[in-house]
Amino acid sequence: MLDAFSDVLRVIRLTGGVFLEAELTAPWCIEGKISAAHCKPFLVTPRHVIASHFLAEGRMQLRVGDGETIDLRAGELVLLPHNDAHVFGSDLTIEPMPAHKVVQPQAGGISRIKYGGGGESTQLLCGFLGSEVSFSPLLSALPPVLKLDVRATASGARIESSFRFAASEIAAGRMGSTTVIAKLSELLFVEAVSRYVASLPAERQGWLAGLHDPQIGRALALLHARPAEAWTAEALAVEVGMSRSVFAERFASLVGQPPIHYLTLWRMHIAEERLRTGRGSVVQVALAVGYESEAAFSRAFKRQFGTSPGNWRRQSEQ
Repeated sequence: MLDAFSDVLRVIRLTGGVFLEAELTAPWCIEGKISAAHCKPFLVTPRHVIASHFLAEGRMQLRVGDGETIDLRAGELVLLPHNDAHVFGSDLTIEPMPAHKVVQPQAGGISRIKYGGGGESTQLLCGFLGSEVSFSPLLSALPPVLKLDVRATASGARIESSFRFAASEIAAGRMGSTTVIAKLSELLFVEAVSRYVASLPAERQGWLAGLHDPQIGRALALLHARPAEAWTAEALAVEVGMSRSVFAERFASLVGQPPIHYLTLWRMHIAEERLRTGRGSVVQVALAVGYESEAAFSRAFKRQFGTSPGNWRRQSEQ
């Protein structure tokens, strides 16, 4: 079911980073949003950013916009897939302090906050997952907030202890542990999304709901595994044991676009990743994603990204 999800993660290549360690005492309330500057020490030009907060000690609340208030406790990780502005604190009814007013820049690419009224203590690690390749069907399918109890995951006790050890090392000024937390955050994002997919109701629509559907999920996996194949809606329907009309209707209803339109989008993102990483000439990339000529590939690429493959490659190298 999650083969297509794994394929997307491979192409968008999430990179994690930790940019802030906070020691907070109640009452406190902070508002903020990750900027490109926070990511710069770890990822030069992220096209998409997922904010993350790991609560090492204490408890807090978090809210995105006018959404619901989410309670968090030690050992939990919260992810904001759309990098929305948000408030977080021991009490969200008090006036929030803009994050930039309490951040203390430090050497080594990580900053620190020591803030609050002197009451109950909370230790928080703020980070991000970023990618230079954006894949809109995945991103648009995710909710504003994903919460994950690290202890409830496979090897949860070991992962939580690693987080806590890394947090103590960062608090002591030993920055090497930021890499540990970054890698753990990448793994836990996969876990959080997998759990979210499993919880989706049958009537839910969207790309992740498509993964959750046995037949449409199988079709997505086929498109991802064999993007260069000359797929038709009829051929896909045969592969997953459905009539063409029922398959096409269900695919469009769940995923939000017809199967061949989706295939074109997926081919363009594979091409984008190959061009960015220098894997082959433009002609070789075109053939690898199912185009018989460079001209046809260039037209499709320009429709998607607004520039030719050659120009895109040159711009990405600057």
